[in-house]
Order: sequence, then structure tokens, then C-alpha cells
Amino acid sequence: MYILGLNAYHGDSSACLVRDGRLVAAAEEERFRRVKHWAGFPSESIRYCLEEAGISLADVGCVAVNSDSRASLLKKIRYALLRKPDLGFVLDRIRNRRKRGDVAGELAKAFPGGRFQGRVMPVEHHLAHLVSAHVVSPFAESVCVSVDGFGDFSSAAWGVGRGGEIEVTHRVHFPHSLGIFYQAITQFIGFPHYGDEYKVMGLAPYGRPAFLRQMHELVRLGRDGTFALDLRYFLHHREGVSYRWEGGVPVVGRLYSNELETLLGFPARGKDEPLKDCHRDLAHSAQAMYEEAFFNILATAHARHPVEALTLAGGCGMNSVANGKVYRRSPFKRMYIQSAAGDAGGAIGAAFYAWLELGAGPRPASGRQSSDSASAAGGKFVMDHAYWGPEFSNAEIKAVLGRQAEELEAAGCEVELIRDEGELCRKTAAAVAEGKVIGWFQGRMEWGPRALGNRSIVCDPRRPDMKDILNLKIKRRESFRPFAPSILREQVSDWFEEEDDVPFMMQVFQIREEKRSVIPAVTHVDGSGRLQTVHRQTNPRYYRLIEAFRDITGVPVVLNTSFNENEPVVCRPEEALSCFLRTKMDVLVLGDYFLTRRSGGRP
Repeated sequence: MYILGLNAYHGDSSACLVRDGRLVAAAEEERFRRVKHWAGFPSESIRYCLEEAGISLADVGCVAVNSDSRASLLKKIRYALLRKPDLGFVLDRIRNRRKRGDVAGELAKAFPGGRFQGRVMPVEHHLAHLVSAHVVSPFAESVCVSVDGFGDFSSAAWGVGRGGEIEVTHRVHFPHSLGIFYQAITQFIGFPHYGDEYKVMGLAPYGRPAFLRQMHELVRLGRDGTFALDLRYFLHHREGVSYRWEGGVPVVGRLYSNELETLLGFPARGKDEPLKDCHRDLAHSAQAMYEEAFFNILATAHARHPVEALTLAGGCGMNSVANGKVYRRSPFKRMYIQSAAGDAGGAIGAAFYAWLELGAGPRPASGRQSSDSASAAGGKFVMDHAYWGPEFSNAEIKAVLGRQAEELEAAGCEVELIRDEGELCRKTAAAVAEGKVIGWFQGRMEWGPRALGNRSIVCDPRRPDMKDILNLKIKRRESFRPFAPSILREQVSDWFEEEDDVPFMMQVFQIREEKRSVIPAVTHVDGSGRLQTVHRQTNPRYYRLIEAFRDITGVPVVLNTSFNENEPVVCRPEEALSCFLRTKMDVLVLGDYFLTRRSGGRP
């Protein structure tokens, strides 16, 4: 049985394909459309998934979507009757429901000869999140938590997962939302774009908790783990806040009211105005408030379901700073967060929910029996890596290089084919150790927002100036945003204060104090690093590259950042080559092809 899972008509539109309980392919629409956080119907992601499996729409038995407009229907009616929201607010949601209800029609439009004859299954948004974390985790039993902005009239849900069953014991409904709280503060600090919350997380260590009293006025915590917003300071519940989810960049209008400026005592920052101490302090205070609410949920959830494992999902599950404190501030001993914890990952949750709901089999069998986590889980499917996207052969890469031969010559590039993997990794590691900026394009593209060693830019973490070099040559991003360390799994405890597996870069740990001066380029201002643990089994070539760098330098860590330049992470070799040619990247490794610029080559 083939099941397509979709996140559609929302930011980070995506698709995945599950075959007989095993994940076959998964990708986000932005990678194909080349528009960050692309919102709409994920037709190109669907096309890729079908091609990867070698099937057509006619072979798909079910399309599962991570949204169910029937969910919380009585609560929606009650809210409309009691609150009498703006008419535009109501009409916007009716239109959105109609769009989401015509998945079969969208498929027919995108694939005219596809003849989809299967079933469309809507899956409640937070249930899809919870399934996406628990069912593909290495745990038979876990406390499951989903926190985000909103989906199907809820902003949070938690409970317990046992095998393929999830019991939801608590929910927080519209209009109260930690995601809305964090996004509103993000906008107030002057980061207006959808998905900019990570900038607040990066800015927070530069500030002090000077506005914590005000944060406690914005968010009030309940003894049962729930939370409530003081709605005087928000607009999303009473006015027609602009939401645009179709066919392009997702747009969310202003979420905070004028009363927030009065509460904080200073005006919202304009997009291009300089950052001041008040903005840094606000970022710090907002992160502290989020963590307080987050750990209140975890404490009450564990008290009700005293198991040692935690699975997290939802957009707030991307808060790697809070995630990195789970073992210190909660009773949980083990944790799993999949690589696309946000709305994109709901596609996987919807697909696996459908697989279990249709009774197609027991909790699915693993497609990676050789990996540690799959074996530990007793043969169940465990998503222990993120490499579910398109890949390209050396022949395809050679054809791209041939089409760009004149431009490569004009740029003074030398192209070398190195078929021996050991030599390729040693030569690349030597270039990294020399302080060069390396584009590293290998294997299948990562699923989720993080570059995890297949669509990465790799640099030397030992250089204090490497952050400035990267921003000068390629990234041109805010100076306060940190870069991440990729480390050999076996050496985590030698370099970090926490010992855990973090394959998807979803946790921030403290770097050991004596190691911070050794790897300053990946050490944040507070001594932390958002690490990625690299396994030989799941990414042997990236592992071998880091191993070669360790052999040269004694450091089992490289700086890893996404292969892009203010655009979605590159998907195809054409995009990688274009990024290389228009920036000041020193080396590009495309499969087995090693590209360098001769001295004096442009740009």
C-alpha cells in the first residue's frame, strides 16, 4: 500500500510517501519552487515522491492531509457565538476550509493523467504532529507533546503514545498560543517574515531577563500545564489579521496590539533600525517565558504519564535552546524530535496515522535494520536519518558541468573527478583545515530545515574569524546568529557537557569550557552550540570527511551551515553550482567532482 502524506495550504508545504509502513521519500515544496517556506498545494513534492518510488497517482491508495476542518467544531461554533469575531476573520477561514477540502481536485489539476482513485483522509493537525514524533521514534512508549501557532483550532496537545496508539489528554485551544506569543514578539523586535523566530532565539543570549515581569503578564500558566494569553496585547483573535497561504511566500500580518508598546515602554523596532539593548533584553525575556511554559507542560505531562521518553513536534519543537535543557529541567531521560518538527513534518504524521488507521499492518517494520536506533527499537521503522530527498548521479552532475563549461572557464574554475572516496574526503578536509569555504553537495537531500551534511557549507570551526568570513563571502546575515558544529557521534561527551544523540540538530548543548577556545566559530556567546551528531551508518561520506579533518587537526568537529545564499537550501546540482559561481565560495564538491577557483578567478 502506498500512502501520500501532505502538508498543504500552509507555510512549509510538503509531501512524503509511505510504502507498506516504510518511508520512501519526503521533501518540502520550497526546495523545488525556490521560495522560502512556500505555501500552497505541494504538487512538485508529490511529483518527486512518486518518481522516487517509480509509481503514478493511480498506485496511491490514500492521501492523508495534516488538517481536519471538522476537528473542534463545537468549540469553533461556541467561540464564534460568544466572541463575535470580525467578519473577514470568519470568511477567511471558510475560504481556507474550501481549499483544503478539494485535495482530489488539486491532484487532478496537477496530474491530469494521474487518475487518483484512492481515499482522502484528513488528520487533525496536532494528532498528525504527535504521530510524526512518536510513531517514527525509537520508543515503544513516550510522552508526546505538540506545540505551535495554531492548527485545527488548537495550539498545543499532549498525552502518551504506546505502540501505534496515542492518547491525547490535554489541549490548549484558540485563541491561546505559545507560538503566537513568540511570533508576536519576533515581529515586535523587527523580524517580520514568516519563520523568523529562530532569530529571536539566536539574539536571546545577548540580553538580560529585563522584561520577564511583562512576559508573565502576556502569558499565564495553569497548574495543569496549560497556558493563556492576555488577549489585550494581541490581534489574532479579534481582527482580520492578514494570512496568505496560497502559491508563494506565506505572509502573516501584525499579531500584537498597540497595548504591547505601552506595556514594554518602547516602540516596535522597524525592520532596518539598529538593534538596541531593549531588543536583546526582550528576546532574552521572551525565550525565558517560552521555556517556563514549555517546562510547565513537561512537568505536568510526566506527572500524569511517568515514562522516561519524550517525543516533541510542532513549530515550537524547533526551539533547540529549550530542547537542549530537557534533561536538566525535566524528569525525562530520553528524547526524540524528528528533523522536520514543524508543519512540514505533519505530512509524515498524517501518512503514518493513515497507515495505522487503515489497519494495513502493525507498527511499521524498519527499512534500516543496520542502524543502531532501528535495532534498539526491535525492528520497528525508526526515522534515524533525514536523507529522504532527491539525489543525483555523477553522470547527471557531469551533464550540468558540461552545460556550464563556458561560465566555469570564465570564472577560472578547475574541475577534477576523484572517484576514490577516501582521497576525496582527505582533499576536502585539507581545504577546510586551510580555512577555505566548502560547498558540500552529496547524496539525498535532507528532510527538514537543517542542512545535515548533504546540502551543507563546511568550514573550519577553529578559526575565530570564520563567522565573519562566511558572512562576507556568502551568508550576509545578522552577526548575532550562530553557526552549528557537526561532530562524530562517539566524541560528543568529550566536547559537550551533555551526552546524547542529536542527529537532526534540534538541541543546543553547552560546549565544555576547555573546548570553547578550540572551536570558537561554532561556540555561541553563552558557550553553547547547536550540535549535529554524525553517524557512520547513516551518512558514511560526511562521517569520513569529519574523520579526515580530525586526523589532520585533532578536532572531530566541522562548522556546518546550510548550502544557500538567502534562498531555500539547494536541491539540484544546478542550484549548487549557481550559488558557488555567484558567491566567494572557495571549493565545491559535487558528488565526486571537486571544483576550485584558480588564483585570480572571479567573482
